[in-house]
Amino acid sequence: MDTLFETSPVDPEFLSVWPAYQSTHQLDVLRDKEYSHLDHSGHIYLDYTGAGLYATSQLREHLTLLESDVFGNPHSRNPTSRTITDLVERCRRKVLSYFNAPEGEYVAIFTANASQALKLVGEAYPFAPDGHYLLTFDNHNSVNGIREFARAQHATITYVPLSLPDMRVNEERLHEYLALAQPSDHNLFAYPAQSNFSGVQHPLEWIPRAKAMGWDVLLDAAAFVPTNRLDVNQWRPDFVAISFYKIFGYPTGVGCLLANRHALAKLRRPWFAGGTITVASVQGDRYFLAPGASAFEDGTPNYLSIPAVEIGLRHLEAVGVDVIHKRCECLAGWLIQKLLPLRHANGTPLVRVYGALDTRRRGGTVTMNLFDPAGRIIDHLRVEEAATQHRISLRTGCFCNPGGGETALHLSKSELVGCFSQHQQDDSQFTVDDFRHCIDGKGTGAVRVSLGIVSTFEDVSRFAEFVGEFLG
Repeated sequence: MDTLFETSPVDPEFLSVWPAYQSTHQLDVLRDKEYSHLDHSGHIYLDYTGAGLYATSQLREHLTLLESDVFGNPHSRNPTSRTITDLVERCRRKVLSYFNAPEGEYVAIFTANASQALKLVGEAYPFAPDGHYLLTFDNHNSVNGIREFARAQHATITYVPLSLPDMRVNEERLHEYLALAQPSDHNLFAYPAQSNFSGVQHPLEWIPRAKAMGWDVLLDAAAFVPTNRLDVNQWRPDFVAISFYKIFGYPTGVGCLLANRHALAKLRRPWFAGGTITVASVQGDRYFLAPGASAFEDGTPNYLSIPAVEIGLRHLEAVGVDVIHKRCECLAGWLIQKLLPLRHANGTPLVRVYGALDTRRRGGTVTMNLFDPAGRIIDHLRVEEAATQHRISLRTGCFCNPGGGETALHLSKSELVGCFSQHQQDDSQFTVDDFRHCIDGKGTGAVRVSLGIVSTFEDVSRFAEFVGEFLG
């Protein structure tokens, strides 16, 4: 018999400031029913941007599916192949439907993760000497890495800086950068819908603006879509990179590139592989790429895991992403309000939060550093070690987002160039410890907590209490 779920006490003061939290009560019920392993094991999970969590029903439904039939390699027409092919194609249609991407105009290309989706664009985009690659400072390294493809083709590479303290982009300056495009050439503009460093959400309105000024737009949505709705038909980006495990935890090893068919036709793949061609010849020295998504899905796709993506999307639809968004907004707003007043006995602030200090266009990610009474930064690794003792899972470092870290930590170009010039003989010999020594006296990373589908007031309250232990 099911027992009545009793929610953990919620501070009345919190509810008076964030009354909308009460409308998300169903997520407490969901946690008790589908994510009870969190509480049974005593975990305080605050790393949803690193990885989402899965519900037990997702696992059961996927296992039942795998037990129900025999599934073979989809690159055939035999009965077991056709069965799994139908499931993969059904999932592809579900992905397009979930993101409201018109099937006649967009394709869903399954990849190993968002990084591979981004690489597919970077390696095949027709960069040229008169072309341009424009990107914001706070991109993930998988977006930064595309600059190496652009550099190899002698295209111009330009970074749009962030403005402190909110770590947003100045709209007037962005317009100046967008005006650099030559409409007759190939220009690619890449940015994150939500920064995985600061949690700042950059306007989706940039997409139609950039396209009107001659840019193809690559949107990194990996940190955005777990707690926000993305309507592709409304904003019409050319390329969107997604990792499904960041949305609903399971399966890992499956991502997606949503691509506009017209933009996809511009790409020129540098190689071909099994599954990507209709015909290839050794003696004839020719190959012909398959149409649409198949041309970009190298080798055999992760066909047994792909049906679990549809299961995850249906789970998310049943929960409601807008409810998740509202809860994360309330909790992130309260956490920032709770941390900022913390001061040492001498009045020195304990916490510095990076990025926006309100909930306007920011996600459920709060990134910070802690400082001692003398105003010296407390090493983020020390904070992580202490958090581990409390069974708090958070993340430290720069989160594969060096531009965001360099901006937040006030690391200048001159000191970084000087630092790297000392280690030009062999890139492999330059370690994180070398970097920390090189910029001695400055922080090399930060502490990030991120909220998600079943985050609770108790989670963030326990973290706030943990932070308070550093007061001196």
